[in-house]
Order: sequence, then C-alpha cells, then structure tokens
Amino acid sequence: MAIWLTLSAAILLGAYLCGSIPTGYIAARILKGIDIREHGSGSTGATNVLRTLGKGPGLLVLVIDTLKGVGAIALVYGLFIFSASQNIILPSANAVWLPWMVTLAGLAAVIGHSKSIWLGFSGGKSVATSLGVLLAMSWQVALATVGVFGCVLALSRIVSLSSIAGAIAVALLMFLLNQPIPYILFGLAGGLYVIWRHRSNIQRLIAGTEPKLGQKMATEPEQSLE
Repeated sequence: MAIWLTLSAAILLGAYLCGSIPTGYIAARILKGIDIREHGSGSTGATNVLRTLGKGPGLLVLVIDTLKGVGAIALVYGLFIFSASQNIILPSANAVWLPWMVTLAGLAAVIGHSKSIWLGFSGGKSVATSLGVLLAMSWQVALATVGVFGCVLALSRIVSLSSIAGAIAVALLMFLLNQPIPYILFGLAGGLYVIWRHRSNIQRLIAGTEPKLGQKMATEPEQSLE
C-alpha cells in the first residue's frame, strides 16, 4: 500500500508539472522575444498568443496545451498498468480507484496550467488543458463541450464567453452521458475553476469591453486579476 501511495503521489506531481509547461510563454520567447504576460490579457494561453503572435503560434499552443491534459491522464493509465503487472494493486481496487486518480490528475494538470511553477504560479485560463483532460476521460463529453463552445462563439464571436459556456456545460454533460461520479465532480470543480480564472473577462463582459475574436485588447493586462 505504501508503494501504491508513493507512486500515486508521484503521478499527481507529474500531472501538475505536465500542466505547468508554459507553452505560450515559451512560444512568445522563441518567436518574438517577448514575455506574453506583458501583452494582451496577460494570459499565457492560446487566445492571447493568437492575438499577440498570430494564428499559427496560437494554434500550436492550443494543440500542445490540449496534449498536456491528455498526457496527464496517460500517466495515470501508465501507473495502473504498471501496478497491475507488478501485483501492487488488486484488479478490483484498480477498477475502483482509476476514475478517482484520473480526476485528481486532471485537476492537477488544469491547476498546473494556470499556476505554473515555472512562471511564479501564473499562467493561462486552463481551457485547452481541460479539453485535453476531457478527451482522455470521455471523448463524447469533450466533443459535446466543443459543440457548446462553437455555438456560443458563432453567435457572440467572444472566446471568453464561449469558454465560460463550455465550462458550465461540462458537469451537466457528464451527468447526462452517464459518466462516473468522479468525472462529474471533475466537471463541477474544473468548470468552476475555469470560470474563476475568467473573472477579469467577466468584468469586461459586463462592462462591454471584452474584445471579440480577431480584435486585440484595448488595454494592458490587469496582472492582479489573471
């Protein structure tokens, strides 16, 4: 049991570190020699990279940030495959604990993206990394969430509003598609966290100053709110 707990803790740490990889920051440094946190919204996520560096870098950051979420869950499956092969955990316990570990690792990656240890615990809004986690949990829920995002984006042309709508939809979709209870809890906790990360966007939405897709930020980032 001690071995199992140690391995589990290591996997959760690995998931956090995976999520912490500051893709947008690295891309901005390499491609333009700038600190992305000093431009646009101050976020290191794909949307701010898109506005600051262009479509190519924005798409690249989006893909890699999504893969960070998938990679975090892959670590969990690797742990369970290894544990089963070494008889560290019984198959019955394996089935019980797998969704819980997937949920914890997913949350660790999501938090890592927005609170990167490499950037003094700053980062992005965790949308793309959350999508990666959802893809690994349930591709059906992930696609439905993307559908909600896409519909709101088509109507509003506002990425932050679309992300918030997707975050709200996740837990409901998990429930409607009969996903395990831990995954529903991920939908609740992860969704609320993503919404909280968008609190500065919500203020701009209320004020009517949130930029639409293709527009740049009118003001410099409010670092205390990111």
